[in-house]
Amino acid sequence: MPEQTIPATYKIEEVKKRREILELPIAGPGDQPIKVNIGPSHPAMHGTIKMIAELVGESIVNIDVEPGFLHRGFEKMMEDHNYVTALPYTDRLNYVSAMINNFGYAETIEKLFGIEVTERCAWLRTLFAELSRVTDHYTCQAAICSEIGAMTPFLYLMQARDYIWEHLNWASGARQTYSYARIGGLARDIPDGWLGKLKEILDSNIPLLKDIHGLMDRNRIFLDRTQGVGEISKEDAINAGITGPFLRSTGIDYDVRKAMPYHKYAEVDWEVPVGKYGDNYDRWFVRMREIEESLKICYQCIERIPSGPLNVDAFQAHLPDKAEVYDNIEGLINHFKIIIDGPKPPKGSIYHCVEGSNGELGFFLVSDGSGHAYRLHVRAPSLMIMGQLDKIIIGHQLADIIPIFGTVNMVGGECDR
Repeated sequence: MPEQTIPATYKIEEVKKRREILELPIAGPGDQPIKVNIGPSHPAMHGTIKMIAELVGESIVNIDVEPGFLHRGFEKMMEDHNYVTALPYTDRLNYVSAMINNFGYAETIEKLFGIEVTERCAWLRTLFAELSRVTDHYTCQAAICSEIGAMTPFLYLMQARDYIWEHLNWASGARQTYSYARIGGLARDIPDGWLGKLKEILDSNIPLLKDIHGLMDRNRIFLDRTQGVGEISKEDAINAGITGPFLRSTGIDYDVRKAMPYHKYAEVDWEVPVGKYGDNYDRWFVRMREIEESLKICYQCIERIPSGPLNVDAFQAHLPDKAEVYDNIEGLINHFKIIIDGPKPPKGSIYHCVEGSNGELGFFLVSDGSGHAYRLHVRAPSLMIMGQLDKIIIGHQLADIIPIFGTVNMVGGECDR
Protein backbone atom coordinates (compact mmCIF):
# COMPACT_ATOMS: atom_id res chain seq x y z
CA MET A 1 0.00 0.00 0.00
CA PRO A 2 1.16 3.59 -0.56
CA GLU A 3 3.07 5.20 2.28
CA GLN A 4 1.76 8.29 4.03
CA THR A 5 3.54 11.48 3.05
CA ILE A 6 4.23 14.62 5.06
CA PRO A 7 3.83 18.07 3.51
CA ALA A 8 6.52 20.72 3.54
CA THR A 9 5.83 22.64 6.75
CA TYR A 10 5.26 26.36 6.51
CA LYS A 11 3.62 29.19 8.41
CA ILE A 12 1.16 31.26 6.44
CA GLU A 13 2.34 34.49 8.13
CA GLU A 14 5.89 33.97 6.85
CA VAL A 15 4.61 33.29 3.35
CA LYS A 16 2.54 36.49 3.36
CA LYS A 17 5.51 38.52 4.60
CA ARG A 18 7.71 37.11 1.83
CA ARG A 19 5.08 37.94 -0.80
CA GLU A 20 4.67 41.51 0.53
CA ILE A 21 8.40 42.08 0.00
CA LEU A 22 8.12 40.91 -3.61
CA GLU A 23 4.91 42.74 -4.54
CA LEU A 24 4.36 46.40 -5.43
CA PRO A 25 1.58 48.37 -3.74
CA ILE A 26 -1.79 47.57 -5.31
CA ALA A 27 -2.52 51.19 -6.19
CA GLY A 28 -1.11 54.65 -5.73
CA PRO A 29 -2.54 58.18 -6.07
CA GLY A 30 -3.91 58.70 -9.56
CA ASP A 31 -3.46 55.08 -10.66
CA GLN A 32 -6.26 53.96 -12.97
CA PRO A 33 -6.99 50.27 -13.52
CA ILE A 34 -6.89 48.88 -17.04
CA LYS A 35 -9.11 46.03 -18.23
CA VAL A 36 -7.54 42.91 -19.71
CA ASN A 37 -9.43 40.02 -21.32
CA ILE A 38 -8.05 36.60 -20.39
CA GLY A 39 -9.38 33.64 -22.39
CA PRO A 40 -11.38 31.89 -23.61
CA SER A 41 -8.73 29.48 -24.79
CA HIS A 42 -7.91 25.96 -23.73
CA PRO A 43 -4.32 26.42 -22.50
CA ALA A 44 -4.52 27.74 -18.93
CA MET A 45 -8.22 28.75 -19.21
CA HIS A 46 -9.35 25.15 -19.72
CA GLY A 47 -11.70 25.82 -22.60
CA THR A 48 -14.70 28.09 -22.16
CA ILE A 49 -13.58 30.38 -19.33
CA LYS A 50 -13.22 34.11 -19.88
CA MET A 51 -11.96 36.54 -17.24
CA ILE A 52 -12.13 40.33 -17.45
CA ALA A 53 -9.45 41.54 -15.07
CA GLU A 54 -8.91 45.11 -13.87
CA LEU A 55 -5.21 45.66 -13.25
CA VAL A 56 -3.12 48.30 -11.57
CA GLY A 57 0.34 47.33 -12.69
CA GLU A 58 0.42 43.57 -12.17
CA SER A 59 -2.07 43.63 -9.28
CA ILE A 60 -5.68 42.48 -9.76
CA VAL A 61 -8.10 44.96 -8.19
CA ASN A 62 -11.26 43.46 -9.70
CA ILE A 63 -12.17 40.51 -11.92
CA ASP A 64 -15.29 39.21 -13.63
CA VAL A 65 -15.27 35.45 -14.22
CA GLU A 66 -17.50 34.10 -17.00
CA PRO A 67 -17.76 30.27 -17.02
CA GLY A 68 -18.98 30.25 -20.63
CA PHE A 69 -21.02 27.51 -22.30
CA LEU A 70 -20.34 24.20 -23.98
CA HIS A 71 -23.95 24.20 -25.26
CA ARG A 72 -24.67 20.62 -24.26
CA GLY A 73 -27.81 21.31 -22.24
CA PHE A 74 -27.60 18.03 -20.32
CA GLU A 75 -30.46 18.76 -17.93
CA LYS A 76 -32.92 19.66 -20.71
CA MET A 77 -31.85 16.72 -22.88
CA MET A 78 -32.75 14.38 -20.04
CA GLU A 79 -36.39 15.47 -20.40
CA ASP A 80 -36.43 14.23 -24.00
CA HIS A 81 -34.39 11.02 -23.72
CA ASN A 82 -35.46 8.02 -21.69
CA TYR A 83 -33.50 6.90 -18.66
CA VAL A 84 -31.44 4.32 -20.57
CA THR A 85 -30.65 6.23 -23.77
CA ALA A 86 -29.66 9.30 -21.69
CA LEU A 87 -26.91 7.40 -19.87
CA PRO A 88 -24.10 8.32 -22.33
CA TYR A 89 -24.74 12.01 -21.67
CA THR A 90 -23.63 11.56 -18.05
CA ASP A 91 -20.14 10.69 -19.33
CA ARG A 92 -19.88 14.21 -20.70
CA LEU A 93 -20.39 15.99 -17.36
CA ASN A 94 -16.95 15.41 -15.85
CA TYR A 95 -15.39 13.61 -18.77
CA VAL A 96 -12.12 13.00 -16.91
CA SER A 97 -13.79 10.75 -14.30
CA ALA A 98 -16.85 9.68 -16.26
CA MET A 99 -17.61 6.47 -14.37
CA ILE A 100 -18.42 8.38 -11.19
CA ASN A 101 -21.10 10.27 -13.16
CA ASN A 102 -22.38 6.99 -14.62
CA PHE A 103 -22.77 5.36 -11.23
CA GLY A 104 -24.31 8.40 -9.51
CA TYR A 105 -26.97 8.71 -12.22
CA ALA A 106 -27.74 4.96 -12.29
CA GLU A 107 -28.00 4.80 -8.50
CA THR A 108 -30.48 7.68 -8.45
CA ILE A 109 -32.83 5.73 -10.71
CA GLU A 110 -32.18 2.53 -8.76
CA LYS A 111 -33.30 4.31 -5.60
CA LEU A 112 -36.56 5.29 -7.31
CA PHE A 113 -37.16 1.66 -8.31
CA GLY A 114 -36.00 0.33 -4.94
CA ILE A 115 -33.33 -1.79 -6.64
CA GLU A 116 -30.37 -3.12 -4.59
CA VAL A 117 -27.35 -4.05 -6.71
CA THR A 118 -25.45 -7.30 -6.18
CA GLU A 119 -22.38 -7.59 -3.96
CA ARG A 120 -20.07 -8.07 -6.93
CA CYS A 121 -21.49 -5.02 -8.68
CA ALA A 122 -21.16 -2.84 -5.56
CA TRP A 123 -17.48 -3.79 -5.10
CA LEU A 124 -16.71 -3.27 -8.78
CA ARG A 125 -18.41 0.14 -8.77
CA THR A 126 -16.30 1.13 -5.76
CA LEU A 127 -13.14 0.04 -7.54
CA PHE A 128 -13.98 1.77 -10.83
CA ALA A 129 -15.03 4.97 -9.04
CA GLU A 130 -11.70 5.17 -7.22
CA LEU A 131 -9.72 4.48 -10.37
CA SER A 132 -11.65 7.32 -12.00
CA ARG A 133 -10.84 9.60 -9.06
CA VAL A 134 -7.14 8.78 -9.38
CA THR A 135 -7.10 9.57 -13.13
CA ASP A 136 -8.97 12.84 -12.51
CA HIS A 137 -6.53 13.94 -9.81
CA TYR A 138 -3.59 12.93 -12.01
CA THR A 139 -4.97 15.14 -14.78
CA CYS A 140 -5.53 18.10 -12.42
CA GLN A 141 -2.09 17.82 -10.82
CA ALA A 142 -0.42 17.45 -14.21
CA ALA A 143 -2.19 20.58 -15.48
CA ILE A 144 -1.05 22.57 -12.42
CA CYS A 145 2.54 21.45 -13.01
CA SER A 146 2.57 22.28 -16.71
CA GLU A 147 0.95 25.67 -16.19
CA ILE A 148 3.75 26.81 -13.88
CA GLY A 149 6.45 25.34 -16.13
CA ALA A 150 7.12 21.98 -14.42
CA MET A 151 7.01 19.67 -17.45
CA THR A 152 8.72 16.59 -15.94
CA PRO A 153 6.00 15.84 -13.34
CA PHE A 154 3.40 16.67 -15.99
CA LEU A 155 4.74 13.90 -18.21
CA TYR A 156 5.05 11.45 -15.30
CA LEU A 157 1.43 12.03 -14.22
CA MET A 158 -0.06 11.89 -17.70
CA GLN A 159 1.72 8.63 -18.45
CA ALA A 160 0.39 7.11 -15.21
CA ARG A 161 -3.11 8.32 -16.04
CA ASP A 162 -2.99 6.79 -19.50
CA TYR A 163 -1.94 3.37 -18.16
CA ILE A 164 -5.13 3.33 -16.05
CA TRP A 165 -7.28 4.67 -18.90
CA GLU A 166 -6.03 1.94 -21.22
CA HIS A 167 -6.78 -0.64 -18.53
CA LEU A 168 -10.32 0.71 -18.15
CA ASN A 169 -10.58 0.42 -21.92
CA TRP A 170 -9.88 -3.32 -21.61
CA ALA A 171 -12.82 -3.71 -19.20
CA SER A 172 -15.37 -1.31 -20.69
CA GLY A 173 -14.47 -0.98 -24.36
CA ALA A 174 -13.85 2.76 -24.11
CA ARG A 175 -10.89 4.81 -23.01
CA GLN A 176 -12.46 7.93 -21.50
CA THR A 177 -16.28 8.09 -21.85
CA TYR A 178 -17.57 4.67 -20.94
CA SER A 179 -21.38 4.37 -20.55
CA TYR A 180 -20.38 1.41 -18.40
CA ALA A 181 -23.13 1.58 -15.78
CA ARG A 182 -26.55 0.01 -16.19
CA ILE A 183 -29.62 0.43 -14.03
CA GLY A 184 -29.20 -2.51 -11.68
CA GLY A 185 -25.63 -3.37 -12.63
CA LEU A 186 -22.86 -2.90 -15.18
CA ALA A 187 -22.64 -3.31 -18.94
CA ARG A 188 -20.31 -6.33 -18.72
CA ASP A 189 -18.09 -8.16 -16.27
CA ILE A 190 -14.33 -7.67 -16.08
CA PRO A 191 -12.16 -9.97 -18.24
CA ASP A 192 -10.05 -12.80 -16.82
CA GLY A 193 -6.69 -11.52 -15.59
CA TRP A 194 -7.91 -7.93 -15.39
CA LEU A 195 -7.54 -7.58 -11.61
CA GLY A 196 -4.02 -9.05 -11.60
CA LYS A 197 -2.84 -6.62 -14.26
CA LEU A 198 -4.50 -3.74 -12.41
CA LYS A 199 -2.53 -4.58 -9.26
CA GLU A 200 0.70 -4.37 -11.28
CA ILE A 201 -0.32 -0.93 -12.59
CA LEU A 202 -1.14 0.33 -9.09
CA ASP A 203 2.16 -1.04 -7.75
CA SER A 204 4.00 1.02 -10.37
CA ASN A 205 2.12 4.15 -9.25
CA ILE A 206 3.56 4.14 -5.72
CA PRO A 207 7.18 5.00 -6.67
CA LEU A 208 5.78 7.49 -9.18
CA LEU A 209 3.99 9.38 -6.38
CA LYS A 210 7.22 9.44 -4.35
CA ASP A 211 8.98 10.99 -7.35
CA ILE A 212 6.28 13.66 -7.72
CA HIS A 213 6.52 14.55 -4.03
CA GLY A 214 10.30 14.73 -4.34
CA LEU A 215 10.12 17.01 -7.36
CA MET A 216 7.43 19.38 -6.11
CA ASP A 217 6.81 19.46 -2.37
CA ARG A 218 9.95 21.44 -1.45
CA ASN A 219 10.63 23.09 -4.78
CA ARG A 220 11.12 26.81 -4.08
CA ILE A 221 9.49 27.98 -7.32
CA PHE A 222 6.49 25.70 -6.74
CA LEU A 223 6.11 26.82 -3.12
CA ASP A 224 6.26 30.52 -4.06
CA ARG A 225 3.53 29.99 -6.66
CA THR A 226 1.24 28.03 -4.32
CA GLN A 227 1.76 28.82 -0.63
CA GLY A 228 -0.37 31.73 0.54
CA VAL A 229 -1.91 32.09 -2.94
CA GLY A 230 -5.63 31.73 -3.60
CA GLU A 231 -6.68 31.32 0.01
CA ILE A 232 -10.30 30.67 0.94
CA SER A 233 -11.65 30.53 4.49
CA LYS A 234 -13.75 27.72 5.91
CA GLU A 235 -16.70 30.09 6.29
CA ASP A 236 -16.59 31.34 2.70
CA ALA A 237 -16.24 27.82 1.32
CA ILE A 238 -19.18 26.49 3.34
CA ASN A 239 -21.40 29.50 2.57
CA ALA A 240 -20.73 29.03 -1.16
CA GLY A 241 -21.67 25.34 -1.04
CA ILE A 242 -18.15 24.27 -2.02
CA THR A 243 -17.25 20.63 -1.38
CA GLY A 244 -14.51 18.20 -2.36
CA PRO A 245 -10.75 18.86 -2.18
CA PHE A 246 -11.39 22.60 -2.36
CA LEU A 247 -13.37 22.51 0.89
CA ARG A 248 -11.16 19.92 2.56
CA SER A 249 -8.10 22.12 1.92
CA THR A 250 -9.54 24.54 4.51
CA GLY A 251 -9.60 21.83 7.21
CA ILE A 252 -13.24 20.67 6.86
CA ASP A 253 -13.32 16.86 6.59
CA TYR A 254 -16.64 16.58 4.72
CA ASP A 255 -16.64 13.72 2.20
CA VAL A 256 -19.84 12.10 0.89
CA ARG A 257 -18.17 8.68 1.04
CA LYS A 258 -17.85 9.07 4.83
CA ALA A 259 -20.88 11.27 5.59
CA MET A 260 -23.39 9.22 3.57
CA PRO A 261 -21.63 5.96 2.64
CA TYR A 262 -22.65 4.24 -0.59
CA HIS A 263 -21.13 1.40 -2.64
CA LYS A 264 -18.74 -0.35 -0.22
CA TYR A 265 -17.02 2.69 1.29
CA ALA A 266 -18.22 1.83 4.80
CA GLU A 267 -16.46 -1.55 4.55
CA VAL A 268 -12.97 -0.38 3.55
CA ASP A 269 -10.26 1.34 5.56
CA TRP A 270 -9.31 4.84 4.43
CA GLU A 271 -8.95 8.42 5.69
CA VAL A 272 -10.21 11.85 4.59
CA PRO A 273 -7.16 14.08 3.93
CA VAL A 274 -7.55 17.72 4.97
CA GLY A 275 -5.46 20.87 4.69
CA LYS A 276 -5.24 23.93 6.91
CA TYR A 277 -4.99 27.24 5.05
CA GLY A 278 -7.20 26.66 1.98
CA ASP A 279 -4.52 27.89 -0.44
CA ASN A 280 -3.12 26.49 -3.67
CA TYR A 281 -0.58 24.36 -1.84
CA ASP A 282 -3.18 22.77 0.43
CA ARG A 283 -5.39 21.96 -2.54
CA TRP A 284 -2.41 20.37 -4.30
CA PHE A 285 -1.47 18.37 -1.23
CA VAL A 286 -5.01 17.22 -0.42
CA ARG A 287 -5.33 15.81 -3.93
CA MET A 288 -1.97 14.05 -3.65
CA ARG A 289 -3.08 12.46 -0.38
CA GLU A 290 -6.45 11.53 -1.88
CA ILE A 291 -4.66 9.65 -4.65
CA GLU A 292 -2.88 7.61 -1.99
CA GLU A 293 -6.14 6.92 -0.13
CA SER A 294 -7.85 5.91 -3.39
CA LEU A 295 -5.04 3.45 -4.09
CA LYS A 296 -5.59 1.97 -0.61
CA ILE A 297 -9.28 1.49 -1.41
CA CYS A 298 -8.44 -0.07 -4.79
CA TYR A 299 -6.09 -2.63 -3.22
CA GLN A 300 -8.80 -3.61 -0.73
CA CYS A 301 -11.41 -3.93 -3.48
CA ILE A 302 -9.13 -6.18 -5.54
CA GLU A 303 -8.81 -8.56 -2.58
CA ARG A 304 -12.48 -8.52 -1.63
CA ILE A 305 -14.45 -8.58 -4.90
CA PRO A 306 -16.64 -11.70 -4.60
CA SER A 307 -17.78 -14.03 -7.32
CA GLY A 308 -21.46 -14.27 -8.14
CA PRO A 309 -23.99 -12.48 -10.33
CA LEU A 310 -23.09 -9.05 -11.65
CA ASN A 311 -26.55 -7.68 -12.41
CA VAL A 312 -29.87 -7.83 -10.57
CA ASP A 313 -32.86 -9.63 -12.04
CA ALA A 314 -35.05 -6.54 -12.54
CA PHE A 315 -36.79 -6.90 -15.91
CA GLN A 316 -38.63 -3.59 -15.50
CA ALA A 317 -35.40 -1.58 -15.46
CA HIS A 318 -32.38 -3.67 -16.46
CA LEU A 319 -31.60 -4.59 -20.05
CA PRO A 320 -31.64 -8.38 -20.57
CA ASP A 321 -28.50 -10.26 -21.55
CA LYS A 322 -27.84 -10.42 -25.28
CA ALA A 323 -28.25 -14.18 -25.20
CA GLU A 324 -31.85 -13.72 -24.01
CA VAL A 325 -32.50 -11.08 -26.67
CA TYR A 326 -31.26 -13.38 -29.42
CA ASP A 327 -32.75 -16.65 -28.13
CA ASN A 328 -36.28 -15.91 -26.89
CA ILE A 329 -39.10 -13.54 -27.74
CA GLU A 330 -39.63 -12.35 -24.14
CA GLY A 331 -36.07 -11.09 -23.93
CA LEU A 332 -36.38 -9.39 -27.31
CA ILE A 333 -39.62 -7.61 -26.34
CA ASN A 334 -38.19 -6.53 -22.99
CA HIS A 335 -35.09 -5.14 -24.70
CA PHE A 336 -37.16 -3.13 -27.19
CA LYS A 337 -39.52 -1.79 -24.51
CA ILE A 338 -36.67 -0.52 -22.34
CA ILE A 339 -34.76 1.02 -25.25
CA ILE A 340 -37.78 2.63 -26.94
CA ASP A 341 -40.02 3.56 -24.00
CA GLY A 342 -37.49 3.53 -21.17
CA PRO A 343 -37.89 2.00 -17.71
CA LYS A 344 -40.78 3.57 -15.83
CA PRO A 345 -40.05 4.22 -12.15
CA PRO A 346 -42.79 5.25 -9.71
CA LYS A 347 -43.85 8.88 -9.53
CA GLY A 348 -41.89 10.99 -7.07
CA SER A 349 -38.73 12.98 -6.55
CA ILE A 350 -35.36 11.94 -5.22
CA TYR A 351 -31.89 13.36 -4.56
CA HIS A 352 -28.84 11.14 -4.57
CA CYS A 353 -25.23 12.24 -4.34
CA VAL A 354 -21.81 10.68 -4.69
CA GLU A 355 -18.32 12.04 -4.06
CA GLY A 356 -17.08 13.24 -7.42
CA SER A 357 -13.46 14.14 -7.97
CA ASN A 358 -14.32 17.83 -7.37
CA GLY A 359 -16.87 17.37 -4.60
CA GLU A 360 -20.48 16.41 -4.02
CA LEU A 361 -22.01 15.36 -7.34
CA GLY A 362 -25.77 15.18 -6.89
CA PHE A 363 -28.73 14.29 -9.08
CA PHE A 364 -32.18 15.68 -8.21
CA LEU A 365 -34.72 13.79 -10.28
CA VAL A 366 -38.49 14.26 -10.59
CA SER A 367 -40.38 11.28 -12.06
CA ASP A 368 -43.88 11.52 -13.50
CA GLY A 369 -44.09 7.76 -14.01
CA SER A 370 -43.02 7.88 -17.65
CA GLY A 371 -39.84 6.50 -19.19
CA HIS A 372 -37.91 9.80 -19.01
CA ALA A 373 -37.32 12.41 -16.33
CA TYR A 374 -39.88 15.17 -15.84
CA ARG A 375 -37.03 17.25 -14.45
CA LEU A 376 -33.40 16.52 -13.66
CA HIS A 377 -30.95 18.86 -11.98
CA VAL A 378 -27.26 18.16 -11.49
CA ARG A 379 -25.44 19.59 -8.50
CA ALA A 380 -22.15 20.24 -10.25
CA PRO A 381 -19.28 20.68 -7.76
CA SER A 382 -17.14 22.70 -10.20
CA LEU A 383 -19.88 25.32 -10.65
CA MET A 384 -20.02 26.06 -6.92
CA ILE A 385 -16.31 26.86 -6.88
CA MET A 386 -16.58 29.16 -9.90
CA GLY A 387 -18.95 31.38 -7.91
CA GLN A 388 -16.15 32.20 -5.45
CA LEU A 389 -13.25 32.40 -7.87
CA ASP A 390 -13.27 36.20 -8.16
CA LYS A 391 -12.90 36.61 -4.38
CA ILE A 392 -9.99 34.17 -4.35
CA ILE A 393 -8.14 35.96 -7.16
CA ILE A 394 -8.63 39.66 -6.25
CA GLY A 395 -5.56 41.07 -4.52
CA HIS A 396 -3.12 38.71 -6.20
CA GLN A 397 -0.87 39.27 -9.21
CA LEU A 398 -1.77 38.61 -12.83
CA ALA A 399 0.57 35.60 -12.94
CA ASP A 400 -1.25 34.06 -9.96
CA ILE A 401 -4.47 33.54 -11.96
CA ILE A 402 -3.15 30.45 -13.73
CA PRO A 403 -2.07 28.38 -10.68
CA ILE A 404 -5.19 29.47 -8.75
CA PHE A 405 -7.48 28.43 -11.57
CA GLY A 406 -5.53 25.20 -12.06
CA THR A 407 -6.29 24.11 -8.49
CA VAL A 408 -10.01 24.62 -9.10
CA ASN A 409 -9.99 21.75 -11.62
CA MET A 410 -12.98 23.26 -13.40
CA VAL A 411 -14.66 20.95 -15.92
CA GLY A 412 -16.73 22.74 -18.56
CA GLY A 413 -19.18 19.88 -19.02
CA GLU A 414 -20.19 20.08 -15.35
CA CYS A 415 -20.62 23.86 -15.39
CA ASP A 416 -22.76 23.98 -18.55
CA ARG A 417 -26.27 25.28 -17.95
